[in-house]
Amino acid sequence: MLAGIGALALTACAEEPTPAEPVADNDMEMSTAEMGTETASAVLRDTEGNEVGTVTATGNGEMLMVSVDAMGMPEGMHGAHIHTTGDCSASDFTSAGGHWNPTDVNHGTQSEEPNPHAGDLPNIEIGADGTGTLEGTSTGTFSGLMDADGSAFVIHANPDDYESQPSGDAGDRIACGVFSAS
Repeated sequence: MLAGIGALALTACAEEPTPAEPVADNDMEMSTAEMGTETASAVLRDTEGNEVGTVTATGNGEMLMVSVDAMGMPEGMHGAHIHTTGDCSASDFTSAGGHWNPTDVNHGTQSEEPNPHAGDLPNIEIGADGTGTLEGTSTGTFSGLMDADGSAFVIHANPDDYESQPSGDAGDRIACGVFSAS
């Protein structure tokens, strides 16, 4: 009887499908471009060249999700914008150009014609410890962000008032980072 049970067990094991060959991890993963999203990042530096944060922009073809992680910044509310040129070489960051506005609409959500341009994002609040985070969306596209002259992310000295044209009266540029595709 035991021999019969052993034969049954061997038969049952033989009928089970054999596992497929293991697939290398890189064969199973899709790139963000294949999934319809692309990512760019920027290291933020202050006017002294110190690293003061990072920014990540993730696009799906219709909009961008922007995430900022700041450190070593002055306490308070600060305007945060995507700027039109990927260049932070000027000591005051004016080389980054104006706010990214590919559709030529008004700045701010509280302007006469509230059509915020692609560079508009909420203010970032920096705490007493010099850190702050921001999550926001942009109406811009990844291909626009990474066009021929690129784009930069800028944090300003003052908060954006969401209505003054063309840039929200946010004051001096105190941090800047150039986006690069990741």
